[in-house]
Amino acid sequence: MARVIGDITRGTTNPNRLRRVDRWMLFAVCGTIRACDDPVVVDLGYGASPVTTQEMFQRFHKHVREDVEVVGIEIDPERVAEAQDVAQPGLSFTYGGFEVPLPNSRKPIAIRAFNVLRQYDESQVTASWSQMTNRLAPNGFLVEGTCDEIGRRSTWVSVRAGQSVPETFTMSVHVGSLELPSDIAPRLPKALIHHNIPGEKIYDFLQTFDRAWNSHSSLIPFGARQRWVATIETLVAQGVPISDTKARWRLGEVTVPWDVVAPTSYLG
Repeated sequence: MARVIGDITRGTTNPNRLRRVDRWMLFAVCGTIRACDDPVVVDLGYGASPVTTQEMFQRFHKHVREDVEVVGIEIDPERVAEAQDVAQPGLSFTYGGFEVPLPNSRKPIAIRAFNVLRQYDESQVTASWSQMTNRLAPNGFLVEGTCDEIGRRSTWVSVRAGQSVPETFTMSVHVGSLELPSDIAPRLPKALIHHNIPGEKIYDFLQTFDRAWNSHSSLIPFGARQRWVATIETLVAQGVPISDTKARWRLGEVTVPWDVVAPTSYLG
């Protein structure tokens, strides 16, 4: 039997907690999944309840391909056993870790690993990314990140197949409950959370974001979404390489190249 890589973590889960990252994956990875020969997607470390894996399957089955397969992988065998009650054609659960065990040498086109690495030491992050991306199909994505308990504050990185350095960093928030963009700080991915200090890029990015947000306080009567979009337009005008369009920004999303926020000491 192959060695299982990883440790059992707390595994707290709430329904609809991962809606923001699923929505982004439908946008960013949808075309890749539709074009691939084997549309299998992995939810790695789904936690104490398989509910978010079920939700992922329902969303991808409806919006991407009817033949998509979602496999929930957990390192706690009790959680795997309990999840069998909700398994169905196209949705299965298996025991494993960062080695991403799939039968018949299948390679997933996408892996979602949420609220997993935040419970590990930062020194383990790069190796874990590499272990997962080396299991991906060509052109596949790893989406690794964290969020709060009800999914109003989320951040993640996307890492391409075979790589150990992310391509992008995304933050997605419920703008109506936001005081400052830097409120996201406690929910940064493990690779960034300890680097939100002066002299680091993520700190500078969030401080710049806060200043732009505060500069549009006159838009408060028009709603937080209007203020959020205007804030991002200001960042773009200042030369910050924000990805995508207003359609994504209006969802409370911001995506930037990894270089914009990468730790200065990061060894990728």
